[in-house]
Order: sequence, then structure tokens, then C-alpha cells
Amino acid sequence: MSEIKNENKLDKVLNQEMTRRKFMRVSGKSLAGLTISASLLSMMGCTQKQVNNDDVAVWATPTGLLVVNQAKCTGCQRCEINCTTVNDGEASSHTSRVKVTRNLMNSNGHGTYQDDWVYFPDTCRQCDKPFCGEACPENAIYANDKGVKLVDEDKCVGCGACVEACPWDMITLHPETQKASKCILCGACIDGCVTGALSVVPWEAVVAAEQETRKE
Repeated sequence: MSEIKNENKLDKVLNQEMTRRKFMRVSGKSLAGLTISASLLSMMGCTQKQVNNDDVAVWATPTGLLVVNQAKCTGCQRCEINCTTVNDGEASSHTSRVKVTRNLMNSNGHGTYQDDWVYFPDTCRQCDKPFCGEACPENAIYANDKGVKLVDEDKCVGCGACVEACPWDMITLHPETQKASKCILCGACIDGCVTGALSVVPWEAVVAAEQETRKE
């Protein structure tokens, strides 16, 4: 009986890892052109039309699939406020680990309200081999037991090497503490999003949705 349980546990781990690797290939990119199952679309809180319209992007994080739905984002900045209030005890777009303010512009690069005005939340990709961590001379960026990349403030000397190394400009040096800060997948931004533009689908749920699709 124990052998069967162990085999089932191993299958679950392998399914989860294979599913995560599948989404790693499109991590941080638009899903346009992909057909998503109805059950997974429901969990992601989006429609196939939004996917086809290039409105939905995903990040394969250690804890789940982070879904960003540009069609639902109103640019209200509540995610930034929640992020910094919870993590820093202050409301600051500059030090927020989720970035919206810097995207408040139209396709011509002007920060004015136009018909083509676009805004969307952006955050750390939680890379398997993080550019920021490899660039840090003090080894201040590490992965916890869940694989989430964190900053050890006791080791951080504020040199800015991680800021320069991140291809997506996701790390910020706090202007007062001079410590690097990045997303720790705490979920504060999601809790503060009133439109559902940000959500996380646990890997177990993603795997279950894919398995359900295979049965159909």
C-alpha cells in the first residue's frame, strides 16, 4: 500500500514539474496564439478572446502560475500601494515590487490619456537562474525552500549590481535604506487588485485542469 502511495506522490510531483516547465517556455510572454482549456481559463480568470487579443501573460513562479490580465487592469496602482504598505510600511510606487506606474503611457510613449492608452502590472520573473543573484558580489539573493528568490538585507551592500543585471528592471534600491528589494510572492498585490487583473493559480490546480482536459 505504501508503495502505491509513493508512486502516486511521485506522479504528482512529476506532473507538476512537467507542467511548470511547459509554462516556463512562455513565462513572462503573451499567450496569444495558444488555445487554453475552458477549465484553466476559468482558473486564470480570463477568456480565450482576451488571450487571442494579446491581453494575457503568465509567469511560471515556484508557487504557481502568476496571471497578468491587461484587459482587466485599470491602472489604479492599488497593487503598488498594497505591496509597499505590507512590505515597507509606506505607500510608494518607486519602491513597489510590482510595477504599474512606469507603464502608464500610450504606444507613442506619451503619458497622456489616449485611445491607445495601455497599462499593466509587471513583476519579477523568479528566474530559475536569476541574473540578479548571479551578479550579486555578496550572494545576498538566494532561493528559499520553495524556490522563491529573496534578498538577504543583512548581506546586501546596496551596490546596485542586481539592478543593472535584471533584464526587466524589476529590482529597486530603496532610497533611504539602500537595500535591494524584489518580489517575494507574498500576494499583497493580488489582494489589492479589485479587478482581478492579477492572480495566482497553484500548480496543483493547473495540473488538475490539464488532466481534466485529457479526459474530455
